[in-house]
Amino acid sequence: MRLDTLGVDESVSILFPPEVLTAELADLPVPTTVVDGSNGDLDGCQAAVTFSYHEAFDDLAWIHSIQSGVDQFPHDRMRAADVALTNSTGIHGDAIGETVAGYVLAFARRLHEHVRDQQDATWAPPAWDGAWTVRGERACVVGLGTLGRGVVDRLTGLGVNLTGVRRTPTPEPGVETVYTPSKLRQAVSDARFVVATVPLTDDTRGLIDADVLSEMRDDAYLINVARGAVVDQSALVDAIADGEIAGAALDVFETEPLPESSPLWGMDEVIVSPHCAGFTHRYHEHVGSIVAENVDRFRADDDLVNRVL
Repeated sequence: MRLDTLGVDESVSILFPPEVLTAELADLPVPTTVVDGSNGDLDGCQAAVTFSYHEAFDDLAWIHSIQSGVDQFPHDRMRAADVALTNSTGIHGDAIGETVAGYVLAFARRLHEHVRDQQDATWAPPAWDGAWTVRGERACVVGLGTLGRGVVDRLTGLGVNLTGVRRTPTPEPGVETVYTPSKLRQAVSDARFVVATVPLTDDTRGLIDADVLSEMRDDAYLINVARGAVVDQSALVDAIADGEIAGAALDVFETEPLPESSPLWGMDEVIVSPHCAGFTHRYHEHVGSIVAENVDRFRADDDLVNRVL
């Protein structure tokens, strides 16, 4: 199929205005236009950059996801319709790494408590042994892809010792020991921070469950910047409430937005952020660089980078 026009779907507005991406792509050899796939309005496009999937996309030749995760896309349906799917993996390491470092420092330096006290104009220094430094502590990064690499780089700079988990125990710079998922419980057992950075797949769904949480130290924190379904959320709530672990920083949840009724909102040692760990004012530039490369490749009938389907 020819590529005469590229659409930027309105759904990308969850991360940036669609118009800023069309401006970023103004020098492409094909015109770009803002489309609304939810209404089936594709304006003659053969490809689209999107956050969401719409039925109208079945008629396209290529879809680019502005996220790394593609679990929201109907893979079987897209294969049947012969629609290529690419993603934005590789662009989130810096933002995710800095966010995780922020969570780590917030817990150690008790910054979340100070922010909460500020709302009530309360002057409440921590107990003499309440705050601590992270140098010499240990973190276990579950998933050593782009996101995990960004976390390793930042935490190493803070003097944190690193272990990791991934499918193959290939050595990773800055990581002392790399475990396979079969040894996940052992991997998390001596870590002050356990950081989930894996994609959501059949193998990782519910990966961090009650058994894994029970192996964590009672002063340990879980940080999830992966997908909500990677963690058994009800088991996590129980583990925090029962004092099995100290708390959690969560950017992703089983249901988003997080329902008002969730007990996570009211837990003192839980930081809730609205699935924004990867946000940056340059996000559209990073996406644009992948899209521009793939427009050239598509027109030349070459293999697409970051192709998932």
